[in-house]
Amino acid sequence: MDPKDTLRPEVLEFTPYSPGLSIDEIKERYKLASVIKLASNENPLGASPLVQRVLTRRSEVVFRYPQSGNPRLVKAIAGHHGVPVECVVPGNGSDEIIDLLLRVKARPGVDNVVAFQPCFSIYRLQAKLCGVEMRQAPLAQDFRFPFESMLELCDENTALVFLTNPDNPSGHAVKAAEIAYLAKAMPPRALLVVDEAYVEFAEPEQEYSVMNRLESLPNVVVLRTFSKLYGLAGLRLGFGVMPAWLADLVMRVRLPFSVNLLAEAAGMAALEDTHFRVATLETVRKGRAWLTGELERLGCTVQPSQANFLLFTPPTEAKALFEALLARGIIIRPLASYGLPECLRVSIGSEPENRAFIQAMSEIMGIHD
Repeated sequence: MDPKDTLRPEVLEFTPYSPGLSIDEIKERYKLASVIKLASNENPLGASPLVQRVLTRRSEVVFRYPQSGNPRLVKAIAGHHGVPVECVVPGNGSDEIIDLLLRVKARPGVDNVVAFQPCFSIYRLQAKLCGVEMRQAPLAQDFRFPFESMLELCDENTALVFLTNPDNPSGHAVKAAEIAYLAKAMPPRALLVVDEAYVEFAEPEQEYSVMNRLESLPNVVVLRTFSKLYGLAGLRLGFGVMPAWLADLVMRVRLPFSVNLLAEAAGMAALEDTHFRVATLETVRKGRAWLTGELERLGCTVQPSQANFLLFTPPTEAKALFEALLARGIIIRPLASYGLPECLRVSIGSEPENRAFIQAMSEIMGIHD
């Protein structure tokens, strides 16, 4: 017998998440001394100085286990967002919360989950690994959310509905009132999971986030991450805010110590550093507006974005442009894996990074001031 025949078929057919090439890989491939990475929606300012100091101090105790359940971090998150402590579930990135919700809520071979197409690939990958049917409604041509099409895919066995707001890769976002409509229109058993990884960059955040409406939306879970606004992508820290009864069950099955001691300390420090948070928002929002104007000047079609990235369609072949930028040491994100081979996505960088990107684009396309 082939040993592979003893494995679950979902594993044999699994295609892993592809994060793209790293800075070191690009340096080696093109023999470059420096590289600008604008592909993964990371914080353009790096990590908070306060976080860096806390990490240095806490490194002395990394031989210790963190406190079970990360209660100090949970309390800090709850206080910062004005939600009950018993509703917060911390995770090894918000990816872990997505995985846990699928395992807790969706019955393999019976239930289904619903999302738009394209969407964050982790929803689809983890649903497949869990043996749960994935149903997807195509986004509108202008990347708007056709909620009616999504609702048509739901039935009595729909366990979870995933909505990313602002969306990835387009940056499109809808106001919280529209999301509340969707939540109330879903079948009784379905849970709406609103992934707000980028919502802090929306203007104004309060009009787009459903965080302050959860008391009136008992079938909604909100996901947040520390990877974007707070610059902690390498430490893997996120959380979910959900009904207390569900949070209790998710915490029961979560692997012990999945949030490590340094991530916990960094998360609490990041919430305290208001100055860094404000500086990041100013950098991203100013850079987003400037890059939009410059890309349009170069003949690109740019999608309106409430996130820390822009999706654009260049007037030249996207793949060739992507590769020409790589050769100059600038990494952006091709979107063929999202079913958008004609499009590219660029993260908002620091002002020098944004200018270097536009300069390289101008040179490649032969456009000069």
